[in-house]
Amino acid sequence: MEDIEYLKKYLPPEKIEEGIERFNNGEPVQYIVGNVNFFGNEIYINKNVLIPRFETEELVDYTIKYATKMFSHKINIVDLGTGSGCIAITLKKKLECNMTAIDISDKALEVARKNAQNNYTKIRFIQNDMLDNISDKFDMIISNPPYISKEEEIMDIVKNNEPHIALYAEHNGLYFYEKILKQSKNNLKDKFLIAFEIGYQQGSFLKELSKKHYPNADVFVQKDLQGKDRFLFIIKK
Repeated sequence: MEDIEYLKKYLPPEKIEEGIERFNNGEPVQYIVGNVNFFGNEIYINKNVLIPRFETEELVDYTIKYATKMFSHKINIVDLGTGSGCIAITLKKKLECNMTAIDISDKALEVARKNAQNNYTKIRFIQNDMLDNISDKFDMIISNPPYISKEEEIMDIVKNNEPHIALYAEHNGLYFYEKILKQSKNNLKDKFLIAFEIGYQQGSFLKELSKKHYPNADVFVQKDLQGKDRFLFIIKK
């Protein structure tokens, strides 16, 4: 089995038996090992944060390309719902920027701070509910917020292990996008980039909603490697 081989590869020999038992009891191998590779960075994780996904690496990759084309100066970026900090750390390494990372969970921020330190990245962390009472102006907002509807069926290994605060959102999974789009007008510079990871069925609605908030910006949805709508970008040049 691939998962067992993964455990054998990344766990020390004395912990393999315990690791296999935990896996057989339904725990994801990433939590058992305690870290993942994200964009070439080793990211520590525990059950207080989501396991970073390949799709989020794609989001970061697209964002770096767009930001590099758009900006030639040092920019201010905020990562909303930072979780493990994997997005913020990667962007800080790849772009000339001041990085702010926000999460409502103090336990998630403990993980993110540890990862920033381990990856030698200077990031300002704030415990907060998205952009509530934040007055800073940013060139870029990026977010992979909770976007699963509470009625949606998801795999047991996800539902039983990963933090629900980072998975589920009200309004059919759209609550945080609506909140960010509404708040962000007060926090963006004239020229800006917004980058979202989205649920694969949310693209058309979120594109329309984004156009209402930012009628003069370019708004477009991009597919992930599986061919599903997965990313939404709002660009004002």
